[in-house]
Amino acid sequence: MKHRTLRGVAALTLGAALVLSGCSSEDGSGDETSPSASETDGATSSPEDVAALEAVTVSGDPGAEPTVEFEAPLEVSGAVALSLGDGDGDEIAKGQEVTLHQAAYSGADASKLGSTWEDDSAQPIVLDDQVYPQLLDVLVGKKVGTRFLFAAPGQDGTAVLTVAEATAVRDAPVAPDPADVPDRAEGEAVTPADGLPVVTLDGAGMPSIEIPDGYTAPTELVVQPLIKGSGPEVTEDQTVIAHYTGWKLDGEKFDSSWDRGEPSTFPLSGVVAGWTQGLSGQTVGSQVLLVIPPSLGYGASEGHELQNETLVFVVDILAAY
Repeated sequence: MKHRTLRGVAALTLGAALVLSGCSSEDGSGDETSPSASETDGATSSPEDVAALEAVTVSGDPGAEPTVEFEAPLEVSGAVALSLGDGDGDEIAKGQEVTLHQAAYSGADASKLGSTWEDDSAQPIVLDDQVYPQLLDVLVGKKVGTRFLFAAPGQDGTAVLTVAEATAVRDAPVAPDPADVPDRAEGEAVTPADGLPVVTLDGAGMPSIEIPDGYTAPTELVVQPLIKGSGPEVTEDQTVIAHYTGWKLDGEKFDSSWDRGEPSTFPLSGVVAGWTQGLSGQTVGSQVLLVIPPSLGYGASEGHELQNETLVFVVDILAAY
């Protein structure tokens, strides 16, 4: 799925990079760390990029958000990661799902873009070939509790720096066979409450929406099932396969998996709070209308295209695992 629906700026940054970077002292004492580059993949990261991360100072106790200091501008020519310790928990293997706390910083001015520590929203990623090989280098073979730095070039030419700590690891959930995933929501039609945005489906099930004249933006989350599926209830720790379209309250469409021609897959713990709250407890096969106030969307995220916007989504829950 497009990362517009991920929770917060840090999540946006990490989603784009497929991880955030984190750091800790080698001995876990929380003292300032001058990390070694021995753990990085020199074949895919230049010595200059490794040196840029080695110049970053990280301090703080494991388990809490570290303090990160560096001189801006921070620039790298490509993706680069740096291990900052081994951790002391369960060992991490390729193919497993690791949960990360992470914070992101602008290489342009060293400002913090966001942090999952701030709202306790650590996010899982699967360590497969879809993530940067540099991330595999600093995670595979390490243990829960390990921290690392990761940086990649940003759109302005400076780096986006992330710092992360592995908080848990488990065998990756097994995705359903694509042949078993339906193309659209299937179930019993539900009559929506009066006054809500009106959803119309085309022959393939793709939704369009009409915002009623005078519709007032709600201050609380609106969750309106439109189709009640017969599958199991979705829980917020699951990964969901869904078709969805999102609109601003003025009717402008800003994102749609339907337009991309395939459903999206995402952890329900890694999306905006309105999605997590609105889809948890719904059943697989359902279609759900969500009207999300800014407080459960992107709030006042400075510079974000959906800053302070009330968002309207129609979501078909095709599978959850």
